[in-house]
Order: sequence, then structure tokens, then C-alpha cells
Amino acid sequence: MNDYTRLLEEWGDLLERRPTFRGPLAPYGDILEAWARWSADAIVPLAWSRDECRARWQRGLPLLAEMSPAIPTRTMEDLVGAALDFLAAVGTDPELLGGVAAAWDRGDLAPAGLLPCKGRLGSVSVQETLKLSQEGLGFLAVASLRPPLDAYFAQCRPHVADGAWNLSVCPLCGAPPGFADLTEDGRCRLACHVCASAWIFSRMCCPFCGNRRANDLVRLAPEDPAEEGYAVEACKQCSGYVKAVDRRLRWNAGSALIEDWGSPHLDLIARRSGYWRPIPSIVELAGAA
Repeated sequence: MNDYTRLLEEWGDLLERRPTFRGPLAPYGDILEAWARWSADAIVPLAWSRDECRARWQRGLPLLAEMSPAIPTRTMEDLVGAALDFLAAVGTDPELLGGVAAAWDRGDLAPAGLLPCKGRLGSVSVQETLKLSQEGLGFLAVASLRPPLDAYFAQCRPHVADGAWNLSVCPLCGAPPGFADLTEDGRCRLACHVCASAWIFSRMCCPFCGNRRANDLVRLAPEDPAEEGYAVEACKQCSGYVKAVDRRLRWNAGSALIEDWGSPHLDLIARRSGYWRPIPSIVELAGAA
């Protein structure tokens, strides 16, 4: 059983816990099925040593800033197709999606055009060419890059484990964080949805703008007692937010990505309070379509 088959099983478990979401969140299941089908055979992992990785991190650079992963376009066909089907299901203009598919088939859109850059997903020029919303391009990046980048960085990921990185973007691919876990020892661990990395980050700092003023950092929690342990962590300074689960209270919670995709009600709480997130959820995608 590979990691994505396990994610698919976790998704089924989450929908058992939240059956009212089964219909609205159905498009995510197709993405997870495409990930479970995907094969990493054509990906050659980056084999940088601990010292080579640390040398970049000490300069404040994610690994992707100094290299370009070799991801054969053919390995992403099914992933890109599943991502476009998802975007169609949430209401994105079919004509726009047809243009994206045509650009991919012609080779005008390549994996490199979807990679994280300067805290966002996908390049500005690609977004302007495809005429997709930033949310749409961001989801296309997450849905199509996650398995290849996960495999590509597999040998470097363990080098992050002991706190070698303390910035807010992913130490491997440079993407903004997608979710936050409060671990059993009370520390905050940010998760990257783009390459499956995770790293420890200060609980007293906004992961988007670096604001450390306690009065600006707010926590929004659902009123339902059954949702104890889940919250939105937001910043009044930049209006950014990340969802979080306290694993001291939710020992049976799923993986960060599963808990993120399976909690659209928390995104609604955040959006109604005027907050935004750089990693799009189905709530943002449906609103931007």
C-alpha cells in the first residue's frame, strides 16, 4: 500500500465522520484516486546530503530555489486531467479549462510553470496566459505536482526533521503552508500540500507576514462542541489564515491534507471574518469560478 492509497482510506474515514460533506466534497476523492494510481518510477529523487540541504537553508533558501526538478510531462497527464475535472466540477469556465488542456497538450504549459515561486503557486506569466484565477492555478499546481514532488524530495525530507528550517515557506519547494498541526508536545508543525513536507514553526508568529504582535494573532473556533480541537489561526495584520488541529485533543485526526480538504466549514468561518489563504480550498475555488 502506498502513501496515497492510505490517504484515500483516510478520506473515506473522514467522510464517515462528516457524512453531510460527502456530496459537496466528492471531487476531492477523484484527485486522491488519481494520486493513488500514479507511479513514481520515472522520478529520480534529489540526492542532496544533509550538509548540502543545510547549506541552502542557512541562507534562507528552499531547495527548489537552486535547482529545477526533472519531472517528465508524460508522468503528469493523469494528474493534470484529474485536476481539470475537479475545477470543472466546482464551476470553472469550461472554455478556460479547454484552453489549459490545449496548452498542456501543445507543451506551452509545462510542470515548471506550476512550481511555487515567491510565496505563490504557479508563475504570474502562466496565470496571465491561461487566464485562470489565482485560486484555479494554485489548485492545479497542488493537484498535479504533489505526487511527483513528494517522490522527488523523498531523500531530502528527513533532513528537515530536527528544526533546520524556521521560515514560513516550505523548506523543500517554497510553497506557502497549507495546514497547521499542534503536536503532542504543543509545538506548531506546518504542512506543505505541494510536496508533502512539514516543519516546526513558532506558534507566536504569523506564517504569512511574520507578525509577532499577540493582539493581532486571533483564533477562530467552531461553536459545535463536536468540533473541539479544530480552529482557524488568523492574522489581523495581513488577514491571512491557516486551519489547525490540536492533536492532543484529536488523536484520531487524519493527515494534514485530509483534515484541510475535509473542513470547508472552517474556511467559511474564516472567509466570513474577512480572512484569506494562499492554498485554495473548495470554498475559494467555488467562489472564484
